[in-house]
Amino acid sequence: MRKNKLEKRTSRSILSLLLTGLFLFITGCKEKIPEIQIDMPGTTSRYMKLNLSSANHMNITRTASNAYRLTTTGEDPYIVSEKLMIPVHKDSVVLTFEYKSSAKIDFIQVFLGHPITEARSIFFGSLSPTTSWKTASLNLYEIINKLSWGRVGDVFRLDFGNRPGIDIEIKDIYFRALNEEERGIVIAAEEQTKKDEAVAQSLSKYLSQKFSSQIEEVKVENDKITITGHHTGEGTFSLREILPNDTLTTTTHFRNRIPLENKTFRVTVERKGTVGGLQYDRLLSKWVIVKESASKNEIASHARYADIITPQRSMQPGIMKSKKGLGGFFMNQFQSDLDILGIHSITINIPFTAFMFASPGANRIAHQYGNKTYYFARDGYLNGLDQALKAASQRDIVVAAIILVQKASECADPEIGRLLQHPDFTSEGIYTMPNLTTDESVHCYAAALDFLASRYNTPENTHGRIHKWIMHNEVDAGLSWTNMGRKPMMVYLDTYIKSMRMCHNISRAYDEHSEVMGSYTHSWTAPVELYASKELLENLVSFSRVEGDFQWGVAYHPYPQDLNEPKTWLDTKATFSTGSQLVTFKNLEVIDHWIKQPANQYLGATKRTLWLSENGTNSRTYGEQDLKEQAAGFAYAWKKLSKLDGIDGIQWHNWIDNRHEFGLRIGLRKFPDDETDPGGAKPVWHAYKAADTDEEDAVFDQYKTLIGITNWNEIMKTIH
Repeated sequence: MRKNKLEKRTSRSILSLLLTGLFLFITGCKEKIPEIQIDMPGTTSRYMKLNLSSANHMNITRTASNAYRLTTTGEDPYIVSEKLMIPVHKDSVVLTFEYKSSAKIDFIQVFLGHPITEARSIFFGSLSPTTSWKTASLNLYEIINKLSWGRVGDVFRLDFGNRPGIDIEIKDIYFRALNEEERGIVIAAEEQTKKDEAVAQSLSKYLSQKFSSQIEEVKVENDKITITGHHTGEGTFSLREILPNDTLTTTTHFRNRIPLENKTFRVTVERKGTVGGLQYDRLLSKWVIVKESASKNEIASHARYADIITPQRSMQPGIMKSKKGLGGFFMNQFQSDLDILGIHSITINIPFTAFMFASPGANRIAHQYGNKTYYFARDGYLNGLDQALKAASQRDIVVAAIILVQKASECADPEIGRLLQHPDFTSEGIYTMPNLTTDESVHCYAAALDFLASRYNTPENTHGRIHKWIMHNEVDAGLSWTNMGRKPMMVYLDTYIKSMRMCHNISRAYDEHSEVMGSYTHSWTAPVELYASKELLENLVSFSRVEGDFQWGVAYHPYPQDLNEPKTWLDTKATFSTGSQLVTFKNLEVIDHWIKQPANQYLGATKRTLWLSENGTNSRTYGEQDLKEQAAGFAYAWKKLSKLDGIDGIQWHNWIDNRHEFGLRIGLRKFPDDETDPGGAKPVWHAYKAADTDEEDAVFDQYKTLIGITNWNEIMKTIH
């Protein structure tokens, strides 16, 4: 997905390394200016001044000593301040200014330099349009303290969204101290950070802990669940149920006590239960042995999820006859490409919160989950989804649904938004991690997954078929794409695994071949925001090993190091080492090697599915050389991945060039509104068509010289 503020990364890196903004206040009246804290060069003003010569993608003029008028002219409008002549006071951490704007500014990004890098930046939410002066206060407390910014010679940069054509006035820019309300927010945030760190430490300890007691199997049938295991040692032991909104390692309240009288046990419970007045499906639970005492209860085993799930329906597995696929499929006039290009897999975005409602309405489908009914709008998105999935089903194309949860402000129903936006969601998030902190929210999320799984897993393929479920988007870039705030890796991963497990168990209840997949950027050992792909994957393996493995796969995005640069063989951060910073098309051998390691396989014996589910090379323009370089990038990638048997498929992104891709032209076809050749097939389209056919070498060989090789075997490398 490349359709938002973070596309500014295409001229920098695949994703910005962000720090979390605590809040953005917009008020209708000007705050009282504090005492002078800094002096600016050549003046005695208390206000910061901007360096007009540094303006990018904007026209700017000074209208008064401390006031400016600007018009954004491109997709990366920014300006840098003049250098500090004296230090900013250590307590002055709130960047404040007054503004007017002709249109909504989608976000503000602040860089603290020098140097000016994404790692030294922070995003804030939108500024609303206004014809009267409003005050914006940007709390930089965390980033200023982290970077020790504010010395003589330091500068800051202000980025005003990513849209041209906005007229903005800005004046009276200064730094001030936190007010009482802001200080309270900072204190609360610091307390939450301490709690999160404690949870992270407890999860790490849990993963490495050795228990003599063990749950050996959890079997889920239509109306009952059977748990078998054993416990050792003296004392009183019981079996307890852990729901998705429970934190196993820190909970002091274990649910549903089942006494264990024998060392070896086989316990059967009803599959349906009641939690908070809601009928709950214990399919979603995990189970743990607890040792009881007068003073405390403590876990005595690793918890275990369902190992065996009896499906309601008999479904045939989806079989791919080629590695060739398309990403982000949607219905349009080029649907015949599915046949012409020989497509055998697609991904399709499903932001289900765009058509889910808590109450009935016209043209809404009622879906009962447990003892509660939810509603899904038939018209619009769902109708288009049906058409796309039926088109794929008619061709036996394997489909992976990308499950996305919109932030509350973008949900079709505010009530669904309230339930599903994570409580720690922050403004830089494009999508949210589902809220799995309350019984009501877990029920709502489960109902959405159950609706999709039941609708798109029927033997008749009435509405089409979903074979695989890609859980959210680029979770290593979690602040941007699956936001639940700035969390320690283990806390973030714990929630992500719960989401994966819920989808896996619900979809497996309909289709025994269903598979969930984790979505990652091209980061490997170098974090893209807070996390690195390899770190998340290896801890996912560890959780699976101790809590009962499930058949998850990897949906990886090995874009070139610079998304603008199609000559991926030039990528300097993609090396042929297991410790490579990135995995791009250049060094696909790295992730191919990882996926085939016995320690990373499902139950230690079955290779997990690996799709390159979102990736493409760019044509900077539609000039002959740029189009040739784009096609060469694909040819290079295809020749490499076609020989790597750990990689099961590639889903090219974009299918068609998109005006909202921030200057990128990574499609197989030109812009649909191109003046001379609307939607025209680019050379990369012809190369994609030839791939995996008898015409492959005849089409591909023209690109050898550009790549700098005489034989395709030269691009294959050994991992060390």
